Amino acid sequence: MRVFVTGATGFIGRPLVTALLVRGHRVSALVRDAQSPAASALLAEGVELVVGDVSDRGVLRTAMAGAAMVVHAAGHYALGLNKAGRERMTQANVNGTANTLGIAHELGVGRILYVSTALVFGSSDGRPRDENWVRHSAPQSHYEATKVEAHELALALQRAGAPLLIACPVAVIGPGDHSSLGRLARLYVRNLLPPVSFGDGAASFVHVEDTVAGLLHCLERGQLGETYLLSGGSLPVREVFSLWHTTPGGLKFIWWWMPRWLAVRYCAWLEPLERLSDPSPLFSADLARMAFMDLQFDGTKAVRELGVKFRSPRQAWLDTLASERRHLGRR
Repeated sequence: MRVFVTGATGFIGRPLVTALLVRGHRVSALVRDAQSPAASALLAEGVELVVGDVSDRGVLRTAMAGAAMVVHAAGHYALGLNKAGRERMTQANVNGTANTLGIAHELGVGRILYVSTALVFGSSDGRPRDENWVRHSAPQSHYEATKVEAHELALALQRAGAPLLIACPVAVIGPGDHSSLGRLARLYVRNLLPPVSFGDGAASFVHVEDTVAGLLHCLERGQLGETYLLSGGSLPVREVFSLWHTTPGGLKFIWWWMPRWLAVRYCAWLEPLERLSDPSPLFSADLARMAFMDLQFDGTKAVRELGVKFRSPRQAWLDTLASERRHLGRR
């Protein structure tokens, strides 16, 4: 079948496109710059490139015409953005989702998959939750707020009869992860992680390879109108660092764990200094607040109904760190 994909050059989208091609699907992908290395790699694999972005309704309408399936995986993930960055994030995550999903429905695409995030469910209040959990906590970052709004748009389309499935991966990890936690993991592998940290929350994790497998199962086997959490299980934040310390890398201890009030203030102070060299700072007040959240979500429904298999969060982290070490030429 012909599948149209947004976000095809991203951390999740790139391996998803490869998996779709292996499955025998014909893939067309939305890219901003057809000359970029990422786009050139897609072209070399036989992907049809469509130049534009999710703000261009005309491009989207033309590109999706005749597609049997649409996967909307595009999104802007970053923490600690300035005002202009937050506005761009809103355009990408909210307006881009409304455009892509809405036009796909208008065109009569038979199967639409929206890649959301488990973060839209908010705090899990101390134990793993499933797809029936009702959000009650306030967003802790602009990213979370925009994804909540986009998710509500997708749910509204489902209620209106759109042939739409929603996949909600938990924290996706793997080699090349550009999230703050992925960047910290690379610092550890490079012996650069400082012995000071913060966070006493818990999070669920899923390896990027398992995420891609889950998305394929959703697209090909999922029941229209359903939402599926993709999760391999949960770990407390402090156990994540303890697990890292069992592998080759930097210092094998955390000298001091900052309390929440200090971590948020300290990272808020660092934010504008980091933005002088990076518009998406590593340490931000957003990151500090998230590190103290309880974000435990259960992927049992996807395992039961779709036949997906998820590795444990411990194994996902061990595989991720091993991949990062291989990239550095270390064992």
